Amino acid sequence: MKLKIYGTCAAEGFPAMFCSCTVCENARKWGGKNIRTRSQAIIDDKILIDFSADTYLHILSYGLDLRKIKACFITHGHDDHLYPYDLKYRIEKYGHSKEGKKENKKPLPVFATKESGETLKKIIENEVNKKDENALEFKELTLFEGVDIEGYKVTPVKASHAQSLNPCFYIFEKEGKAILWAHDTGYFPDETWDYIENSGIKFDFVSLDCTSTADEKAFSHHMGLKSCCDVKERLLKKNADEKPCFY
Repeated sequence: MKLKIYGTCAAEGFPAMFCSCTVCENARKWGGKNIRTRSQAIIDDKILIDFSADTYLHILSYGLDLRKIKACFITHGHDDHLYPYDLKYRIEKYGHSKEGKKENKKPLPVFATKESGETLKKIIENEVNKKDENALEFKELTLFEGVDIEGYKVTPVKASHAQSLNPCFYIFEKEGKAILWAHDTGYFPDETWDYIENSGIKFDFVSLDCTSTADEKAFSHHMGLKSCCDVKERLLKKNADEKPCFY
């Protein structure tokens, strides 16, 4: 699997829009890799992870091609991970099918838990389907139940984050390879550790939330460097070795 990461920042972006702190001012001054957009990644150019408010920027700046994606998996319903209002532009009025062949267009499946996908589901039912039934399809996820799509097995596991949204993060598997994409979450809940450690999965790549950096208590339901190290050490016991890349 090929993973490309477009955005790694928290909800306010970096530099933050209204912030005049020294760190944000330096980011504006230096630019380049100091500029960080909201969360989004893609696997093999067709399995999209999250649909943030910066999706259009990723299209313009980094070559993200939404016409190629076959599915989108949402971690949770915060707008730095799910900005549902832009998805409606997949209707035929705005997103024309190639050569105008509407009959070849298939709904794009967007996966999320019921709680995280509530706003998106309403948009699809009340706006999108009335104009183009082949634009979008909401797919409700159940935690710890894998989904098979396009040759991938995708398993949502419980995140320690905004619990009212029933948040998740993901295990992606294909042809003997496995990716653990763990954003946004604090140290993994017991249920998630039980699933991972009993799964027999060996991860080839692990990406971990590190929003709090050095201060573990700076943000609730996120990890810092210590938590990331603790997760890595626990994964190394049963579900990874030193070969995988921990990001």
